[in-house]
Amino acid sequence: MHDRIAFALTAGSLTVLALAAAPARADQPLWELGMGAAALRVPHYRGSDQSHNWLLPVPYFVYHGQILRSDRNGTRAVLLDSERLDFDISLAASPPAGGDDNRARAGMPGLSATVEVGPNMNLVLGRGADWKLDLRVPVRAAFTLGSHPRSLGWTTSPVLNLDVRAGGWNLGLQGGPLAATRGYNGYFYDVNPAYATAARPVYAAGGGLAGWAMTASASRRSGDWWLAGYVRGDSLAGAVFRNSPLVRQQHNVSFGFAASYVFKVSETRVADSR
Repeated sequence: MHDRIAFALTAGSLTVLALAAAPARADQPLWELGMGAAALRVPHYRGSDQSHNWLLPVPYFVYHGQILRSDRNGTRAVLLDSERLDFDISLAASPPAGGDDNRARAGMPGLSATVEVGPNMNLVLGRGADWKLDLRVPVRAAFTLGSHPRSLGWTTSPVLNLDVRAGGWNLGLQGGPLAATRGYNGYFYDVNPAYATAARPVYAAGGGLAGWAMTASASRRSGDWWLAGYVRGDSLAGAVFRNSPLVRQQHNVSFGFAASYVFKVSETRVADSR
């Protein structure tokens, strides 16, 4: 999204990225640095009836390089860039959760944080002076973090993404389905026999559709300050694991607000492609 907010762990660590990159006139700094704070409320996991409140430091970093970029589309290594189509490397993650602080998973091992990485296709479907609509299709390998990392399989979350500039604000709206392999879904929603109870029967999640998500965001640069907020709605409609006893509700809402002070700007200027 324009001045995209990349809540990298969806609740755990937050990286705020801003400003767009592209070719035209040399009127933007090569890089910018800042620091701030963010307040977020997110569910323990999709389908949980409990949420975390987080107050986190927010590093603000913008870099407009030819290959490595940190911009409205996130921090990425650009593999191919053209007028309508580009490929890059995308990242995503989830926070640690579960254990004794989660009622549905009481007595079960806690969930480690996860990280996902893989190629991402961005196809521009239409654009105007103050808007752009594109299709984004990331495919990522997922891994747990911690002392014993392990592979969880693959995920994908294709979205239609709309960016709009209005009244000094950068507005974004994106939504689409989520899907994952059996290993990834099972990590969050399986109940092994050792942890089964009368109220929590044995369950094995399959691979496939993992529901739907929609995110709206707004951000703006005001002097040396960068302000942003987002709200995300998750639905498990059609999810292959929606009958897991660990799913306590079919819909979740998360949201967050961030403010960063930009204290250092590169003297080198580069082209602004917006």
